[in-house]
Amino acid sequence: MTAPTDTAATARAVKSRTLHSSDMRNMLFVAPFLIAYLVLLVYPLFYGMWISLQRYDLFDLSAEFAGLENYARLLDDDIFLGALRNTFLFVAMTVPIFVGLGLALALALNKRTRAATIMRAIFFGTSVLSVTIVTIVWKVVLMPTTGIVGAAADVLGTEPISMLSHPDLALVAVAMATVWWVLGLPMILFLAALQQIPQDLYEAAALDNAGRWTTLRKITLPSIRRTFVVVTIYQVVAQFQLFGQSLLMTGGGPNNRSRSIVQFVYEQGFKTWDVGYAAAASEVLFLIIAVVAIAQYAYSIRGQGQ
Repeated sequence: MTAPTDTAATARAVKSRTLHSSDMRNMLFVAPFLIAYLVLLVYPLFYGMWISLQRYDLFDLSAEFAGLENYARLLDDDIFLGALRNTFLFVAMTVPIFVGLGLALALALNKRTRAATIMRAIFFGTSVLSVTIVTIVWKVVLMPTTGIVGAAADVLGTEPISMLSHPDLALVAVAMATVWWVLGLPMILFLAALQQIPQDLYEAAALDNAGRWTTLRKITLPSIRRTFVVVTIYQVVAQFQLFGQSLLMTGGGPNNRSRSIVQFVYEQGFKTWDVGYAAAASEVLFLIIAVVAIAQYAYSIRGQGQ
């Protein structure tokens, strides 16, 4: 009577060892990524939090625990508060355009024609340019005398405006350059999602005499909801990290009206050497991005549940 029991126990032991061996082999495959993830992402994240609590001078590498002093300084720093306001305004100006116009372009160019293919290549082509090239192009475009803006002002018979040196238009100019530069990526993402929608759904809608707007509202938009969320979250995270455009086009001016948080972090860390203060500003930016991204994701999950 004990033989079957011994056999079952032996089988369970062999199965357990096999699963354990399989798990170890799987861990070996994952180990390089985990090591890189811990070294390049997790460790710098927590090390940056530690630095933000220090009086840390990059020039002589001295560190002294300061608690929340750096964060208190941020609340009294008009330059940081201005950079915070500029960054939120920039995100509010650009992200809706990326999502709305990117979706509109994808819908318009979701065709199997040569003209649509050429237009897709043109719109996406700007996305592969470097930020230096983009800023040079737009600085030339926005020149009030010899640029396109100056030429348009001559045609209209008005006085040309120097947008890059105008306190109310400098950030708008940076947003215009960014939209021209990045718009191709959300368009391509939406286009890929549109091409994954089964054509049977559209054929059924046509048999029911559904109009274009009904088809868009009932079939197209629900089918690409996940892509809509991904594009929105990605663009929010990306545009909160505005740096190169504002630095190269306006230098953060005039009067701090186009300085971003990342530019503020760069200036504090690598110009004044106040690394602890720069780290505190970067942690504030990290917290803002995390809260906004999580809120958007939670809202999208709740919408799908309904």
